[in-house]
Amino acid sequence: MAIVKMQKLSICATKKHRKAILEFLQSMGAMEVHTENLNDPELKKMDTQASRSTFLKNADVLEQAAGLLKTYHPEKKSGLSLFSEKKAVERKAFDTIAEDQQTYVGDARAILKAEKTINECKAAVSRDRNLIDSLKPWMRLDVPMSYRGTRDTVFYVGSIEGEIPEAELLAAVTAGMQDPVPVSVDILNTEHNVTCLSVLCHKKVQDQVEANLREVGFARPSQPVKGIPSAEAEKAEKDIRVQEENIEKQKEKIIRHFDKRGMLLVLSDYYRTRAEKYRLLGTIPQSEKVFFLEGWIPDTNVKEITEILTGKFHAVVETEEKEPDETEPTLLQNNHFSESVEGVLASYGLPQHGKVDPTFLMSIFYVFFFGMMLSDAAYGIIISVICGIVLKKHRHLEKGLQKTLRLFFYCGLSTAFWGFMYGSFFGDAIDVIAKTFFGYTGTTPILKPLWFEPLGDPMRLLMYCMLFGLIHLFTGLGIKGYQMLRDHDIVGFVSDILAWYMFLLGLILLLLPTSLFESIAGMEFNFPSWMHGFSLVLTFAGMGIILLMSGKDHKNWALRIILGAYDIYGVTSWLSDVLSYSRLLALGLATGVIASVVNMIGSMFGGGPAGAVVFILIFVFGHTMNLLINLLGAYVHSNRLEFVEFFGKFYDAGGQPFQPFSTKNKYIEIKEEKVS
Repeated sequence: MAIVKMQKLSICATKKHRKAILEFLQSMGAMEVHTENLNDPELKKMDTQASRSTFLKNADVLEQAAGLLKTYHPEKKSGLSLFSEKKAVERKAFDTIAEDQQTYVGDARAILKAEKTINECKAAVSRDRNLIDSLKPWMRLDVPMSYRGTRDTVFYVGSIEGEIPEAELLAAVTAGMQDPVPVSVDILNTEHNVTCLSVLCHKKVQDQVEANLREVGFARPSQPVKGIPSAEAEKAEKDIRVQEENIEKQKEKIIRHFDKRGMLLVLSDYYRTRAEKYRLLGTIPQSEKVFFLEGWIPDTNVKEITEILTGKFHAVVETEEKEPDETEPTLLQNNHFSESVEGVLASYGLPQHGKVDPTFLMSIFYVFFFGMMLSDAAYGIIISVICGIVLKKHRHLEKGLQKTLRLFFYCGLSTAFWGFMYGSFFGDAIDVIAKTFFGYTGTTPILKPLWFEPLGDPMRLLMYCMLFGLIHLFTGLGIKGYQMLRDHDIVGFVSDILAWYMFLLGLILLLLPTSLFESIAGMEFNFPSWMHGFSLVLTFAGMGIILLMSGKDHKNWALRIILGAYDIYGVTSWLSDVLSYSRLLALGLATGVIASVVNMIGSMFGGGPAGAVVFILIFVFGHTMNLLINLLGAYVHSNRLEFVEFFGKFYDAGGQPFQPFSTKNKYIEIKEEKVS
């Protein structure tokens, strides 16, 4: 409804009050601080990077520790707990927790240390298990893996591809030798098409044996152990038991701190708040005894903040006029209903100061069109009930999420309204259930539409969609006209607004009584005879004004007329804009048709217990998918009608959002006491 008026404020105070003033401003969250214009060579800035880094590091440590507590000791949650809600904390309680910050930081570090130990133990267990698996083929070996023989013998241990009998192996290893051969071959394991073996031979045939082994593809194992495989495996098993015991001990250490999880999150916000304060502190110019601040503040807060700063902190506070190249930030102020669409508006762009805030009118059309496109009473009731319960149960949700839920709550009400207007409740579910399971044989719908059924008369609904679209577009054009009148641009209002109203209304009045319109719309309009002449006057008067005044900034009349003719050709864009509102018909029909098809498929299995079970399964799945898909479609196309058609007629975004110096807590909402 309105853009909050901003006032530029300059503050000068002694450094002994610096901490208290910054904390006061941060708790108020009402001042967007700027220090770019306070560049004086006599003033210096503090280096707060080290302190800020420490605070952010502590915040991360506390947040990670709280996350680990949640991992090792999950809280029981209801379905509504999916929504992240801030915890309300009194200022005194918050300050008390902050007094014990070092204790909690120490606890958080202990939790992270325990988690680090757990990860190290798990890595050790994984290594031990891999070692045991790798030693399994060598378990029959009763000498160390590093054993290489005696003074007169050489010992080999390794593997060959393929499953080869022992006799064949012995023949391959002793090939080219004369009996008796001083060689012993022992197969240790044969599996996965690999033969693991050991070979013992006299040193006098070492070269021949090595040559034969190379010939058959012998490869030594890449084992990290040197001892006897069975002993090494036993040692690994023992280490696994030790590591698993240590893991349990460390888990107990972590779980022991579970009741502190909330405190850790509170302190995490506390440190982030301090980090934000020190970020600002590092940008503040200051002399030996005083410091300076300036920024934007809502006009309604100026008196309160000025009185506190001057009375309690003895600061010098002055209001200033903005510089020509400065742009004040934008803060919107709307009623409870309209502020629900502020997030949608912000995604397109905020209005600039001096322009109209379209939020109120946008909210009405947005909810209206959303309901027309989803248009099922049951779907609307479901959406509103879910959003209403979440809003009722969780009162400390993030503000942006609150607004979104409220928007869908209102859109659900609109959807239910249009559903009853069209006679749609899960499509034609009431009639289908009555006929399939209760023997209803009537031809009259049980739930009669309060207005009419779109499937029975789609052209009638299309005409109403066009009408609603014209109202939407004319409202946008009217807002532009209001801005021109407010800026005393009378000529622009006549040429760019009034002329177009005359031209378009004249064309519409000429079209309505024609046989062409009657054949398309199925509606007949009989105007008095004088109305035709009046319509012609409106049309040609509007056309003439556009033709002669569209190029009013140019002195060359020929150029003016050319530009005017081009603008008149722009009436085709109005036609495409109006036709764009046919999506209200298309999406509304799609919701109803798909819902009816789901009901029809579910009823194909007949009545009775088995048919009821199948019907319920198909009904729940089909309508859930239909609701989700068309909910997304209604949201997207409602945005499109606002952004492209409505805003295209008047809206010029470009406002910068108001970003006050505040706490910006992630997990808590501090209940501030009244400052006095």
